[in-house]
Amino acid sequence: MPSPSRRTVLTTGSALGGTLLASRLPAPAAAADRAEPAAHPSDPWRTVLDDADLVWQRMPAAWYEGPFLGNGFLGSGIYAEPNAASKAVRFNIQHSEVQDHRPEFGSLFGLARLPIGYFTLEPVGTITGLDWRLALHDAELTGTLTTDKGTLTLRALVHNDRSVLAVEVTPSEGERRFRWVFHPADAISPRAAFKPLPDGYQGNPPAEVADHHGVTAAVQPLLAGGQHVTAWRERGSGRTRTLYVHVAHSYPRTTALGRALKTIRSTAQLSYSALAVSHRAWWHSYYRKSFLSVPDARIQRFYWIQLYKAASAARRDAPVMATSGPWLEPTPWPNTWWNLNAQLEYWLVHGSNHLELDAITRALGEFRDNLAKEVAQPYRVDSLGIPRTTDPHLVNGAAGTLTGYGVGIPGQDPPTPEVGNLTWALHNVWLSYRHTMDESVLRDVLFPLLRKAINYYLHFLEPGPDGRLHLPATFSPEYGGDSRDCNYDLMLLTWGCRTLLESAELLGVDDPLAPRWREVLTRRAPYPTDGNGFMIGADIPFAKSHRHYSHLLAVYPLYEVTGRTPDERALIERSLAHWVGFEGALQGYTFTGAASMSALLGKGEDALKYLGELMTRFIRPNTMYQESGPVIETPLSAAQSLHDMICQSWGGIIRVFPALPTAWADLTVHHFRTQGAFLLSAVRRGGTTHWVRLVSEAGAPCVVRHGIAGPVDVRDGRGRPLRHADAGDGALRIVLRKGESALITAKGDRPDLTVAPVSPNGDAPRWGLPLT
Repeated sequence: MPSPSRRTVLTTGSALGGTLLASRLPAPAAAADRAEPAAHPSDPWRTVLDDADLVWQRMPAAWYEGPFLGNGFLGSGIYAEPNAASKAVRFNIQHSEVQDHRPEFGSLFGLARLPIGYFTLEPVGTITGLDWRLALHDAELTGTLTTDKGTLTLRALVHNDRSVLAVEVTPSEGERRFRWVFHPADAISPRAAFKPLPDGYQGNPPAEVADHHGVTAAVQPLLAGGQHVTAWRERGSGRTRTLYVHVAHSYPRTTALGRALKTIRSTAQLSYSALAVSHRAWWHSYYRKSFLSVPDARIQRFYWIQLYKAASAARRDAPVMATSGPWLEPTPWPNTWWNLNAQLEYWLVHGSNHLELDAITRALGEFRDNLAKEVAQPYRVDSLGIPRTTDPHLVNGAAGTLTGYGVGIPGQDPPTPEVGNLTWALHNVWLSYRHTMDESVLRDVLFPLLRKAINYYLHFLEPGPDGRLHLPATFSPEYGGDSRDCNYDLMLLTWGCRTLLESAELLGVDDPLAPRWREVLTRRAPYPTDGNGFMIGADIPFAKSHRHYSHLLAVYPLYEVTGRTPDERALIERSLAHWVGFEGALQGYTFTGAASMSALLGKGEDALKYLGELMTRFIRPNTMYQESGPVIETPLSAAQSLHDMICQSWGGIIRVFPALPTAWADLTVHHFRTQGAFLLSAVRRGGTTHWVRLVSEAGAPCVVRHGIAGPVDVRDGRGRPLRHADAGDGALRIVLRKGESALITAKGDRPDLTVAPVSPNGDAPRWGLPLT
């Protein structure tokens, strides 16, 4: 990225020798309402986003190399047609709501996401080259495809509101007869390519393709009833032709066809350029909710691509992301996974100020009745659980190692007693509450669901000869084997009881279970440890390579064990080193977890090292990630690891720049959302934090460890001194009412209060497939 000029800035203002700060700062969304020409050298978002654009000058061969478009529902991955790379380009068509409805075959077969199909763009000639750019700012793919007969100039988007893929192609004379061909997929669970079919399971019948008065539709009937429909139409204007594609799903009724036809008929009345106006407006407003610039060009680009990816894959009203997001590809995991994946997928929405993407809180609240059905019959009156795998309605169906993993019962196996997943998912809900201070989230979703999730544990907690409360054998995700006092469950149980007590107090609830929650916190068995750190549980040491940090949740993300004492810090360091010291089964999210734990300890160099390992070993050219199939959570959680290096707000303290590597002497953050519903802006130059600004959205208690050396001034939005007190350990306690702001600077200093991109420390290749 070129060094930004003084015009390439966002002026937050200054009451101290410049323009105004504080309350006169326009809301981020307002900036998106201005008409924007092709280039905006004065727009800092445009500067960082243009710099982060992915480029392709070589043909992508697979989903993990190519461009991707989406809006949380409809998704399209774009790459060479396998076995015909010089003849056609594939535009995959998938949709997060399209699934089967046969629960007797479980969530991984009978309720699985179903593949829909793909279009091929087939030129007249042989493909000889391409020059594509995925423009993040506009969420559009643009560029040219070159053949030995001419060129095809294209633009493509998945419209944010209409959920329509639009691809505009302008051919040269020799390519005027290019064509689009739709290829319906077999409507069978993608897991069928990896695992044997359950007894009695068969695929759905073939799709039926027909013309409907100028709109073509592929109608896919489902054996369980209902249908999904892919409808499309081409519209021509001179030499330019535009393809419009929409997907609709209905169950148990067969109403998808009518809806799909209606959407295409109305949308195809608009030119591509007209359609793009509202699409771009949404994306421009989206990005302006926060700003971040770091001097590592590759990581900064990666970060903004993850914000693009998150909004392409998630919406509050969309299904909770399946392992592949909306871009379904061959995978043994064709549904939502709740023992790590879903939680990691959504962490970045909080700090980046994008709660409009939080589907977990919405889904858990909406489908809570299904969670009672996922625990065994004797416990359904007062308990809830979520299985390892579910469909978008949080249903697992028939449980089994082939078809989908149920909740299980502590002390029994089979089924595998993996019982902590709901409590962990509710930690995401708690994060959404803490970052917004929206009491309705606490009252209507978190408290009632967490109460029943913890109730499930309380049925099995028993006193031992030592007078402590112990859990029977449960399963720590993915390690193998069941253990008494499993750390995964003890850590979640502890967090859950503490959170219930705090929530009841905030809500003014005199809960009859409160004495039991206090008893658990007082008497529960200590977390099992040995000379290597945290064990899997009392019966199982950590003794083999293991990608998951299920045994370390109290360290991260629960922040129950944070290194408050030298012994506790040594325990974290020993556990972390032992965990990542076993090569063999480590995967990408191992390194994002290790980076965040290092950030907790203030070890910025280690955090950066782990992110570097991730980038080098696991992240693919388009920033996607692959194990046996696509898994979207790892790159998204890397964005959260970056957040953890820049700001942490656990435990009621906002920590500004807590874990920066030495090389990151310059850094800019704006409207970073913290716990307590504060918006943080801060600038660091030459290794020194120059100023910190906090805006309170809820009037919550404000304690900030600002990182500015020596005495400081604290002033309000009009430049007047603000009352504050020393909170110890470099922190200040500031009284802020809702809507008020505080500016912290070195005493007597009047710094330049502009937010601008920082200059990179060095060059880095673009993501995608550039020639160099």
